[in-house]
Amino acid sequence: MKHKLKAKAQQLAKNPIAQKALLSMKPDKSLWGFLGIVFFFIVPEIIAFIWGVNITAYAKAQLPLATFFIDEQYYKLLIMLFEEGGSWVNIGIGIVLLIWLFF
Repeated sequence: MKHKLKAKAQQLAKNPIAQKALLSMKPDKSLWGFLGIVFFFIVPEIIAFIWGVNITAYAKAQLPLATFFIDEQYYKLLIMLFEEGGSWVNIGIGIVLLIWLFF
């Protein structure tokens, strides 16, 4: 099974259509490409590592006081996003995308 999977991966890597699709997904080497990767992958995780506990405590304290449905959903989303703390996986993905951006 491993051999078959490895052969398919090599075949896919040599396929010119797959190579073209991969290059079309690559972000532009620009300030916007760099900032997009940093602000969508790396900064939220750093915020979660530093202030995740405080943000979660705030959201849990405000959740019973929410009067509107949107406020309630907002606090639930904050709890869901920051309860676990930061994610090394997302930071790793951001770093890989930055390396891919510059090479």
